[in-house]
Amino acid sequence: MVTSVPLVKIRTPLGDKDRILAAIDMGTNSLHLVVVKIDPKFPTFTIIERDKETVRLGDCEPKGNLKPEVMDKAIATLERFQKIAEGANAEQIITVATSAVREAPNGKEFLKRIAKELDLYVNLISGKEEARRIYLGVLSAMEFNNQPHIIIDIGGGSTELILGDSKTSRTLSSTKVGAVRLTKEFVTTDPINESEFAYLQAYSRGLLERPTEELLANLNKDEKPRLVGTAGTIESLATIHAYEKLGNVPTPLGGYQFSFAELKELVNKLRKLSISERLEIPGMSEKRAEIILGGAVVLQEAMSLLGMESITVCESSLREGVIVDWMLNHGLIDDRLRFQSSIRQRNTLKIAQKYQVNIENGERVASLALHLFDQTQGLLHNWGYEERELLWSAAILHNCGVYVSHSAHHKHSYYLIRNGELLGYSEIEIEIIANLARYHRKTLPKKKHEHYHNLPKKYQQLVSELSALLRLAVALDRRQIGAIANVKCQLNKNKQEFHLWLRPADPEDDCALELWSLEYKKEAFEKEFGLKLIANLETAMVSV
Repeated sequence: MVTSVPLVKIRTPLGDKDRILAAIDMGTNSLHLVVVKIDPKFPTFTIIERDKETVRLGDCEPKGNLKPEVMDKAIATLERFQKIAEGANAEQIITVATSAVREAPNGKEFLKRIAKELDLYVNLISGKEEARRIYLGVLSAMEFNNQPHIIIDIGGGSTELILGDSKTSRTLSSTKVGAVRLTKEFVTTDPINESEFAYLQAYSRGLLERPTEELLANLNKDEKPRLVGTAGTIESLATIHAYEKLGNVPTPLGGYQFSFAELKELVNKLRKLSISERLEIPGMSEKRAEIILGGAVVLQEAMSLLGMESITVCESSLREGVIVDWMLNHGLIDDRLRFQSSIRQRNTLKIAQKYQVNIENGERVASLALHLFDQTQGLLHNWGYEERELLWSAAILHNCGVYVSHSAHHKHSYYLIRNGELLGYSEIEIEIIANLARYHRKTLPKKKHEHYHNLPKKYQQLVSELSALLRLAVALDRRQIGAIANVKCQLNKNKQEFHLWLRPADPEDDCALELWSLEYKKEAFEKEFGLKLIANLETAMVSV
């Protein structure tokens, strides 16, 4: 059997030098930037720059498309954020987009425009992945003491609910109910009239019933969770409450609390005021006044359904979670977030189990693929640890489409991976994994294939090169018995030859089927890298 290649090799030591990193959150209401200094020795991060712009990506056209003028403003904001990050010497800008871009029919075209005009690649993340990163952000700022906490993040287009206890998240949900969405769809009167307010409450409650029931079902009988609130709506409500009760706003706002009864009083007050009258409330920002009631109603209904009597504010959320996720993926965090660092691997294996993948075969193919990746790195390709992890996930899941049908199962694998909610990965990373699995057999990647064509050119190259390696790995476990114990690669540049030296697990095994499969599958490799592939079995010295 092939010697296992540890996936942890994707983690590269970063040394003791401070790192500067930027994260941008393209939310439905606002775009947020944080620039942080990471100290790898502890490890901790310190925010050195913050910025925010209310862009209202969620203020869409009637058919749901992002408005041209809103996209223009977003791009101008992103360009400004880039300059701030560059001025702070950020080595990388990680950008994520959430519900507004996720749901807009022209959302992906907008992301292509950003990439073209700004050379900035935006990760489109699913609702559950957004919730997971929010959880990471909150974990980085609060001590849970292994006690259950419910986290609620009310954004412009969606509300995320998370149940966690310092380790893994027990439940993650994202519901299409948010401050901008509710205001745009249901509020036409100013002040809001009785019927619209009643509908706002009923609609919010109806959508929140299922995720709150699921969350409560994952609590033990004797557990009494603490409710933590993040993002603009809850911070604004806390600010207004603090001005009213204390005459000022605590700095920092994190840790501030207000009760459910006080929230109901505030909602009752806000519903009676026009937008212009709300602006007179101390702590109310001009851009929040129009949408504050919608967000407050969501919080009120959520607290009611969850039976929570109070809420504690946390100022860390998605953008900080993006930073923490980066630190986890680079092996910097090794304490209470340790369990989260394996989220990609655990969820890949969970999807494999769901679709009854032969996991032993998947792990052998993954190990072979990583052997090939490592030995050809710097010779045939220059991809790094992030791409290596995508190859691992694709190798584990390459045959999952057999769950649907063996016929054209590579195409079914694409569909199942693409829609399987692989947590820990961005939208583009899931697309790459799905494409790699799609091209582990049969036809080579072609631009007439829509899913491949829609990838940015950089990722088309990635899929073409790594799928060629994956095909070889699949061929080397053709009988799915671990016939090949080891593989060594040798490049002969003068002859334009690439030799695979194969050591069988059984010295008496001629591995005829594996050699035949290599002959059948080597076309993709030879075309992609311009080399003649020659396979040599160490015992019998049989060549292909």
